[in-house]
Parts: sequence; structure tokens; C-alpha cells
Amino acid sequence: MLDPYVPLVLLFALALAFAVFSVAIAPLVGPRRYNKAKLDAYECGIEPSPQPVIGGGRMPVAYYLTAMLFILFDIEMVFLYPFAVSADALGLFGVVEIVLFIATVGFAYVYVWRRGGLDWN
Repeated sequence: MLDPYVPLVLLFALALAFAVFSVAIAPLVGPRRYNKAKLDAYECGIEPSPQPVIGGGRMPVAYYLTAMLFILFDIEMVFLYPFAVSADALGLFGVVEIVLFIATVGFAYVYVWRRGGLDWN
């Protein structure tokens, strides 16, 4: 009765074994040439400063905005792919729903575009 799930369980076991093996072997075979630059914090191309962000000035949010926009439109693709696969089975209801979804995401895209979120200055 559970025979169809055996390959799936084996795949998960193989993935888990690979992950554990990779983490366990990395310190043994990886390079050991550490220097100060490699141990410093690095975030979005901004040089770290000894001053805290709160009192030291404003931190640019352009990188975070770009990441959020990527997530927004990436999730759109995640929802569009299953529709494309089963478009025939969904019929007119599916077409109406996907048009509403694309219109909603299109409004978000136009809003971000008009607000200058896609400008790279």
C-alpha cells in the first residue's frame, strides 16, 4: 500500500545524507586561509563602519527594495506556472481568475514604477 512512496522517501533520505555529508566534510577539505577582510561583515556592498546605524546616519534601502520586488514578481511566476500546466482543466473560471491575478500584480508593478522603485540611481 505504501510502495508508491518508497522512491520519495529514498529521495528525501539521499538529500538529507548529502546535506549532512556536505556540512561534515567542509571543514576538513575547505581552505584555511583566513584574513581580516574575510571575517568582516559585508552587506550589500556597503563598507562596515564602527558607528552604529541608528546614530551614524541613514542606511540605504535600495537593495532591500530590489529584493522585495524580486520576491513579489517571483511569487507571481510561482502561481502562473501551475495555471499554465492545467489551463485546459480549469476552463473559463481559471482564465478569469488568472486575469484578475495578473491585473492585481500589474497594478503593483505600475505603482512601483510610478513611485520610482525601478530607477537605478
